[in-house]
Amino acid sequence: MESHIHIYSDGETVAKSFAHWLESWVAQHPEGPLHIALSGGSTPKRLFQILAEDYAEKLPWERLHFWWGDERCVPPTDEESNYHMTKETLIGKISVPGENIHRIMGEADDILAEADRYASEIKSALPEVEGMPQFDLVMLGMGDDGHTASIFPNSLFLLEEEQLVAKATHPASGQIRLTLTGNILSHAKTVAFLVTGPRKAGRVAQILGGRPGARKLPAYHIKPKEGVLHWFLDGPAASDLRG
Repeated sequence: MESHIHIYSDGETVAKSFAHWLESWVAQHPEGPLHIALSGGSTPKRLFQILAEDYAEKLPWERLHFWWGDERCVPPTDEESNYHMTKETLIGKISVPGENIHRIMGEADDILAEADRYASEIKSALPEVEGMPQFDLVMLGMGDDGHTASIFPNSLFLLEEEQLVAKATHPASGQIRLTLTGNILSHAKTVAFLVTGPRKAGRVAQILGGRPGARKLPAYHIKPKEGVLHWFLDGPAASDLRG
């Protein structure tokens, strides 16, 4: 695995720098569709705004297929929906074909059936490498507790789950979600974590510094075995690395 750590002064610079990195990454893959799994959260929200404002005419949106790493089980119009946030900030403001948008239907009555449907859609659209569908790029955030996508510290079994998509439960609120599982996340060609803010500093230091307790954090385990791993951090999130 190839690994890179990028540290910037603040969250705004992280978002702008990642947008520039994304443009370069797309340019390095000039042919065929690119399948990208998106993340929710405040840093991706600002990133999506920047992409819509500054890159609407610079990226080949017709080649980019958007998927989601996880989704809350709410309607697509709900403010808590990751799809809703992305639509409001990015995909509703650019010229991307509707068939390139692959959302998790969080409003489905049968959540387990929706997990199976989304897994089938992934299998039918993504190239299979070593027996598993492979995303070109997976964008991830990390919570204060070290969770990523909707894999929480109390559900580490989802890291090895054979299903590509599984039901998850938020440990505090009990909210039901659907999430990509660890095996397909770590099977991506490229994984990029975007992590900002001082509340993440301890977890970042545990994971990137291999400190005690790191293995109990889901984000520690998401590593593309044959691909490239990037961490895009702001100064506050990286502050314990420098100590």
